[in-house]
Amino acid sequence: MASQHDLEKITTQVRRDIVRMVHKVDSGHPGGSLGCTEFFVALYFELMELHGKFSMDGIGEDLFFLSNGHISPVYYSVLARKGYFPLEELNTFRMLNSRLQGHPTTHEGLPGVRIASGSLGQGMSVAIGAALAKKLNKDKHIVYSLHGDGELQEGQNWEAIMYAGSKKVDNLIATIDRNSQQIDGNTEDVMALGDVGAKFKAFGWDVLELENGNDLQAIIKTLSEAKSRIGKGKPVCVIMHTVMGHGVDFMMHTHAWHGKAPNDEQLQRALAQNQETLGDY
Repeated sequence: MASQHDLEKITTQVRRDIVRMVHKVDSGHPGGSLGCTEFFVALYFELMELHGKFSMDGIGEDLFFLSNGHISPVYYSVLARKGYFPLEELNTFRMLNSRLQGHPTTHEGLPGVRIASGSLGQGMSVAIGAALAKKLNKDKHIVYSLHGDGELQEGQNWEAIMYAGSKKVDNLIATIDRNSQQIDGNTEDVMALGDVGAKFKAFGWDVLELENGNDLQAIIKTLSEAKSRIGKGKPVCVIMHTVMGHGVDFMMHTHAWHGKAPNDEQLQRALAQNQETLGDY
C-alpha cells in the first residue's frame, strides 16, 4: 500500500506523462486521460491484487478492462510506472510499429493490456465474460472495468448490462466516468443519458455514486465499499463524477480537449501546474 503522499506524487507524474506523450506526436486524447488519472493511480497502486508478472489468463489476480480506449495515455503511463514495461517506451506513443498505439491493441503483446479497445461499447461485454470465467475457475478475484459516459450511447452496453444483472455477475465492478463531455460537446446535448444510476439499478445492479472522482481518498473509499459488495448477487456499478482535463486549468470543463494536443507553450503551462515529479521518461 502506498502512502497518500506517494499516491499524489504518482498522480502528478502521470499527468506530466499524459501531456508530454500527446504533445510529442501532436495527437491523442488528454482530456479524459487527465480526468481519470486519480482513478487509475488508486486502482493500480492501492486497490487491485496483481501478480508481479503479467499473464494473459489473469488467473489468481484482479483484472482491469479499459473500454473507452482512447484515454490510452493515462493507461500506458500507469502501466509503465507500475513496472509492466520500460518507462522509455512511453516515448513511442502513437508512432509507427509502436506497441503503444492511440487505442490499446494486443497483437504486439503489450504487458497489462488484454483487449483491443478502439471501438467503443464493447468493454462491458468483455468484462462480463472475464468475470464469468473467474466464476468457472473458482477464482475469487475481482474484474474491474472503466467506461465513458458518452460511450453508454452505444446500444451493446445495455444488452450486456441487462445480462450481467440477470445472471448475477457479482464479481464485477464497472465504473462510469461521468464527466458529461464527449467529442461533440456535452453528453446531455448530444444524447441525454438521464439518470444513469437509476438505469443500472433497473437492470439489477448495485450502484454507488462517487461525487468527486478526482479525489484519491474518495475513490479509494468508494471502490473499497464496492469491493465489500462483491459476491452478494449483483454486479456493482460506480458512477464516478470527474472533470475532463482535471489538473490542467485551461483543459478543464470542456470537450475541446477531448482529442486535441497542446502546443509548445501550452505544454509548458501544463507541466508548470504539475511540478513535483518522480522523473520524466
